Formats: sequence, C-alpha cells, structure tokens
Amino acid sequence: MIKKHIQQLILLIICLSGRISYAQIVEKETSWKGFDKIEFTFENREAWYVKPAKAIPGNPWVWRAHFPTWHTEMDSILLSRGFHIAYVNTNDMFAHPEAMQVWDAFYDYLVKEKQFAPKVALEGVSRGGLYVYGWAKRNPDKVSCVYAEAPVCDPKSWPGGKGKGPGSEKDWDLWLKLFGKSEEEALKFNDIPLNDLAGLAAFKVPIVHVIGLQDKLVPPAENSDLLVKTYQQLGGPVSVYPMTRGEQKLDGHHFPIEHPEFFANFIEQNSVPVIKPLPHDPYIEVNAGLGNAFEKFKTTKKGTVAFLGGSITHNPGWRNKTSRYLQERFPDTEFTFIAAGIPSLGSTPHAFRFSRDVLAQGIPDLLFLESAVNDRGNGFSEKAQVRALEGIVRQMHAANPRANVVLMAFAEPLKNSDYEKGKEPTEVAVHQRIAQYYGAAYINLAKEVYDRIKAGEFSWEYDFKDLHPSPYGQEVYFQTIKELLKKASNSTKPAVQFPKAIDQFSYEKGSYHSIEEAKNVKGFTLDPSWKPAAKLSTREGFVNVPMLVGETANASFELPFKGRGVGIAIISGTDAGIITYSIDGKKPKSLDLFTKWSTQLHLPWYLMLDDELSPGKHTLKLTISSEKNKESTGTACRIVHFLVAE
Repeated sequence: MIKKHIQQLILLIICLSGRISYAQIVEKETSWKGFDKIEFTFENREAWYVKPAKAIPGNPWVWRAHFPTWHTEMDSILLSRGFHIAYVNTNDMFAHPEAMQVWDAFYDYLVKEKQFAPKVALEGVSRGGLYVYGWAKRNPDKVSCVYAEAPVCDPKSWPGGKGKGPGSEKDWDLWLKLFGKSEEEALKFNDIPLNDLAGLAAFKVPIVHVIGLQDKLVPPAENSDLLVKTYQQLGGPVSVYPMTRGEQKLDGHHFPIEHPEFFANFIEQNSVPVIKPLPHDPYIEVNAGLGNAFEKFKTTKKGTVAFLGGSITHNPGWRNKTSRYLQERFPDTEFTFIAAGIPSLGSTPHAFRFSRDVLAQGIPDLLFLESAVNDRGNGFSEKAQVRALEGIVRQMHAANPRANVVLMAFAEPLKNSDYEKGKEPTEVAVHQRIAQYYGAAYINLAKEVYDRIKAGEFSWEYDFKDLHPSPYGQEVYFQTIKELLKKASNSTKPAVQFPKAIDQFSYEKGSYHSIEEAKNVKGFTLDPSWKPAAKLSTREGFVNVPMLVGETANASFELPFKGRGVGIAIISGTDAGIITYSIDGKKPKSLDLFTKWSTQLHLPWYLMLDDELSPGKHTLKLTISSEKNKESTGTACRIVHFLVAE
C-alpha cells in the first residue's frame, strides 16, 4: 500500500566542489515485497532504501550497484533477517570519479543521518562491478564484504570489447565521452577494479564472485578471474562460485542463482554483529579550516598542493591517494602537486629547504606538513621543533598569505610506548601547538593509530607493520585525511589573524646557502658531483650533487654570513669525523658528525651550530679535528648546504 507522503528537512551541507549533498529531502514511502521502501531524490538522482520489519542492532545494510531489481532473492532473505537494502542511481556513469563522489555523499547520509552501520556489504551485478570495486578500493575501511555477480572488472573488456567479448559499441562510446579518453588513451586507463586492490586486501575484506562459466558477454578470463587472482596474491580472502544449473541466457551472462540463502549467509556472517570503529573526529582539528584553498580551487580552477615531509611523505601511499581525492572532488581544477618528501629529514631540514624544494616549484594554496617521526629519531629538541615548524608556517604565509596548512603527526612504536605510559609525545604536542596557534588544520594520526590498536581494530605487527606504513596503514592515514578534507569543506570558522612569532629565533627566513660561499678554504675541495666510495645507500638529492669535502685533520674554512643562525647539512657515512667550530672568534666547540645510522647509510644530517645570534654579519670558522669517533673509519666532513637563518 502506498502510504502518505512524508517530508523530512535535512540540514543543508555543501560539498567541497560546491555540490549540495543534503538538501530538503522529500521522502516517499511505498511498499516493496511487503517491506517499507523509502524513496527520495539525492543529488538529483533517484535513491531509496528498504527497511526491515525489525532491524538488527546497528542497522547492517546492503548497497546495490546498478540493476537493483535483478536477482533480489538474496535481498529478500536479508530484509527478513533485519538488514536494510539501499540504492542510488548513478547508472549512466560507469563508476566515473564523479559517481564515486555521489557514493561518498550517499554513504555519509545513510551512516550519519540514518544511523546505518559504518561498514556496508556491497552487491555488484555485471557493470555494477565497476562501482563496487571503484568505491571499495577508495574506502576499504567502510566495506564489510563484496558480493559480485558476473562482474565487469575491466571496461576494456566490456563495454570496450577489446578482448574476446563483443562489448557494446554504444556503451563504449558513452564511456569514452564520459571519461574524456581517446581509444588509445582508454587502453592505458588504470582506474579499474583490477588495479589498486592492496588496501582492500590489507583490510581482509571478504569477496565472493558468482560467475557463469559460459559467459561470453563479460568473459571471466578478462574480468573475474584476473581480479580474483590478484586479490588472492595480495592476501585478500576471495572465493568463486560458478553457476552451472538452470538456463544460461544472454550468451551465458544471465543465469539463475543457486542457493541464494548461501550468499545471504555470507553477507550476514561478515556484517553481524555490527562493529563500530572509533570515529575520526577526535583526532582532527579543523581550526581555521581550509576555506581559502578550496575557494581558490573552485573559483580559479587552478590549485597548487605541496607535501613536505620525510620518508612517510616521500613513499607512495596516502600522498597519492590525497592527490587523487582532491582531483576527484575538484574535477574542473588543474592541479600542480609538489612532492617534497625526503627520507630521514625532520622539521629543521624542512625549514631550510622549503624555499628551494617547495616555493621554487610553485606557491602552494595548500600545504601538508609532517616531521614528528623524524624529529624524534634525529634528536631535534622541542625548542628546535618549534622554531622549525613555526618557520615553515611563516615562510608559507610570507609567500601566500591565503594559503592553508595541514600539520600531521604520524605514528611509530616509540610514540605508542609514550601513549601506553599516559604521556603525550613531545613531537605530537609541538605539531598541535603550532597548528592551534596559527589556525592550521591538524591531525593526530599517532594517537589515532594507538587508540585503534588498543580498541582491537588492528595490530601493529600484522596490519600496520612499520612506521613506513603497509598498505593497511596508508589507508588508515588517508581515510582520516579524507575526513578532514570533508569536515574542512563545511567549516565556517573565521581565519585567524596572523600572529607574531612564538619564538623570536624561528627559522622564518631560513634557507640554503651555497657551499661556494666558503672562504679561506684549506684542505677542503669542491666536488662538483659527489659519489660515495663506500657502498652504502644514499638519499636522492644528496648524491651526484656538489659537495664541499674535507677528509683530513686540520682541514678548515670560513663562512661569512648575515643572520641569527647558522648550520651545516652534511652527509654522515662510515668515515664521518669530528669538527670544531667557532663563531666570531668565540670559544671553539666540538661536534661529532658520526651517527648511529652512519654504518648503514650516507645519511643527510642537519646540524645547527648556533641559532640565537644577534642580527647582522658573522663569521663561522670550521676545522676538522684530529680526534674521531671510535666507530668511525675516518675524519670526513662532507657539506652539501650551509644553513642560514636571517
């Protein structure tokens, strides 16, 4: 029976791209197989969900992709057991990123507004495979399991018809137009279900594929077989059930489902009881928000985004996913992404290389900044961290007063130990302090990882695995960053007036100075393209570059400079020596250049010799000592940059 129309006003929320996610939603209640069906328009698209007579606690649900009225036996069984069934019509979009944005918004609506379970069972039939895998690999933490029936896993197979299947010329033309690809470009297109499954596999999301062995329209050999093999090799749990009974229609693509209750059991077993993971919100501080950057992206259709950090930023993972997410949220914006991650470097190196490695590549509208892991490992003091991070934020403001910054504190075992003792890690506290003071956004990923481990969501040993995160850890990082980007889009907080510096000696005018500025050089030589003699690994940017090299005792030089701080960026290998230095003729000090990593790596190592000088001209004199560390094989001092804080 069609019941009376009811209206429900939902709070208006504007997406990053300016689209309306939730508006005044008019719900129409109808009946579907004896269950109440709620129909409404969502982002100008048909949408609905069907309610069970009595919902299971936590409201588990199934999300149908395309063909929602095909093979509904399993849905009926699950409804009778207390599941919800939901659908939003993006049928004409072949899982295009714009469709994935609609799916993101639909998920948020049902989970946040209707209290559906945080993890959903995805059900994809035929071309619906493009959707369930397109969304699942973007959101592996939000998927309880995947049921795929004769799924399309590669658009080149269908609708492209580039393999043994006939394809669909009409649909292929639509696909090419929608994605803006030529035939040649389409053959290289890689945002397909067969690729980027590592995160989904790391989350151990169970998958079952139901296929027809005689399917000539969507041949399993070009689709399901390839995905199953890849997923299993990545460690993902997957099974295949061939349907061989009953009439096989449409070139074997349509077949009856044997024992639908078996697949209903699969979904129920992986969805119930409903487990609610910890929310992201406690670890995110929007502060003044990211409104300036988002507005620039939308109005000018251009944007520059920089990622500044150590190896966790350098390595592929959260950075690539964040870049893709921004591109998909702002599809009309031409982005420049600056990848300025260098392994082993912390906040002090970042402050002095910021002008060369970031600003010289483009002026960011949005800057992602991290150094908490390397700051601890490299032994930078709390004072040094404040001066460096504050210096970067102030350099960013000087170059672009409207730029937005995101500070992130990543996880590591030592921070886990601190939290276990009830102690906040110094590096995390500094990142938060700088973010709050300057109105920058902040994410405490270190605490989030620790809390999720304690809550039993995953383990460090088998899931996260390392401070250089596994695919699982990269997904944990990205999903929280994604939540920040969504939250920040709705922020209406006013921008914070740019304040005076916390520390008068912050590195806000820190930069590299050329090694050619050295004077009165004795025993040092300028190697135009230094390469190590010892067979140890190196860091990009610190090999095959000019280097001021001294390897014998009493080698010396002087550096005239103007500023309040001076330091050296060196390469510390197995033969790193000890130096003595003085500034303006004052009492010499000694400094050992050998580190605990020097036997393993030609390590880039940044040393501030003094950063509390009076403004003006100064002279540094540096000499290699005849003494050496007992573990070192020599007395070398190799300088790649001078560091000057004006």
